[in-house]
Amino acid sequence: MTDRIYSFPPIIPNEPKILILGSAPGAKSLQMQQYYAHPQNQFWKILFQLFGEAFSTDYEVRQQLLYKHGIALWDVIGSCEREGSSDAKIRNEVHNDILQLVAEHPSINAIFSNGQKSSKEARKILGKDSQIPFHVLPSTSPLHTVQFEEKLESWKIILDYL
Repeated sequence: MTDRIYSFPPIIPNEPKILILGSAPGAKSLQMQQYYAHPQNQFWKILFQLFGEAFSTDYEVRQQLLYKHGIALWDVIGSCEREGSSDAKIRNEVHNDILQLVAEHPSINAIFSNGQKSSKEARKILGKDSQIPFHVLPSTSPLHTVQFEEKLESWKIILDYL
C-alpha cells in the first residue's frame, strides 16, 4: 500500500516577484522536511549560481536566498500517493490553491514550473489564458539527464522577472 504524502507550506517573501512551482516533495525532502533536499537535485545549486552567491547546504541560508530575491516557492500538488520520488508514480493528487496564492500576492509577475509534471498540473489550475506569464523550466531532478550547464542557461530567464 502506498502512503499519502503532503507538500510543505509555501515559502513566501514579502512582495514576491516570481513563483516557482515544483510537483511534490520527494522521499529525501519529506525525510528532511525541506524543499529540494536530495543532494543530487540541482535546484539550489542553480539558484546560488544564478545570483553569484556561494553555495550552501544550510536550509536557513537557502530560504534566505529566496527571500532576498523575491522568489516564492511551492508545490502544485498538495497531497498525493506515490512510491519513491518519481513524478511518474504520482497518483490521486490533490492540488494546492495556486490561484489563491497568486491572488493574495499580486506582486507575482511570473510563474515558473520546475519540470514537466509541475507544468502539466499547474496548467490544470491556471488554465491556458493565465494573465501571468508562465514558463516551463527543465527539471532540476537528478532523473532529468540534461547537463547542468544547459539547465542553468534555461533557468536564467527567471532573472528577467526579478
